[in-house]
Amino acid sequence: MLTIRDLTLGYGGEPVLEGADLDVVAGQFVSLVGPSGSGKTSLLRAVTGLQATDGGDVSLELERDEVGFLFQDDALLPWRTARHNVALGLLAHRWKKRDAYETADTWLHRFGLTGLEDRFPRQLSGGQRKRVALAQVLALQPRLLLMDEPFASLDAIVRHRITRDLLVWVEQEHLTVLLVTHDLEEAITLSDAVYLLSNGPNAHIRQRYEVPLARPRDLVETKADPQFGPLYETVWHDLAREVGLEDGDRDGDHGNRVRPSEVQNESADARRRSARNGRPTKSSSTSARTEARAS
Repeated sequence: MLTIRDLTLGYGGEPVLEGADLDVVAGQFVSLVGPSGSGKTSLLRAVTGLQATDGGDVSLELERDEVGFLFQDDALLPWRTARHNVALGLLAHRWKKRDAYETADTWLHRFGLTGLEDRFPRQLSGGQRKRVALAQVLALQPRLLLMDEPFASLDAIVRHRITRDLLVWVEQEHLTVLLVTHDLEEAITLSDAVYLLSNGPNAHIRQRYEVPLARPRDLVETKADPQFGPLYETVWHDLAREVGLEDGDRDGDHGNRVRPSEVQNESADARRRSARNGRPTKSSSTSARTEARAS
């Protein structure tokens, strides 16, 4: 579905990302991890055409309007209700208002927002706003979903719940996803493959890791799988080398402050207790331009 070859990206000077090769097949969940400044977000923007390339090729087996983009910060229009924000993209695609609003309500219901359809973004919590943004993107039924650390600003419990709901939907619909994250547990738990980018500038793709975990996945139980700990440890140590961290230093912002051995040895019972107590382990909206098209 997505093939990238020898991609180079920059902003007029030294390349941020250079010579990158990446493949995402239909129905696959792929994550990008790496140091800050390694070009992860720029790569996502290049896929959508928002970022000009300095070289290489980005090949999509679908139309650009079949790509959804969920940003780190939601782009909900503050003067529009939750219902209208979700319906905005549908109206831009010339849906009838009645059908667009009914579909918006259906998606809000799916994400547990029934009764909040007429609230404005300022009247919603951070988690509720993020659910509206996710409903806005998925209402357009994209074949490829790009996500740039969409849940990084949420607290652990809300993040766990929204990620769980998204994972269920992705697996049910066989949605193709490319995610940027700094959370290694999140990357491994959700993905079929993880790409590690090197330090920038002139960053490149250092390694690709296959994630041999069966689906469907449970966010808690997956981390107790015997294959999870060793893979986490491998990716962590490779990433630590890229950012210059000494072994055992967990104070950087590029991974979880948990020793890989602790991840591997933590029992499934302990993880179940954490989830029941509401303490899970750490594991795009449409812009104003779209509203102009819809009006």
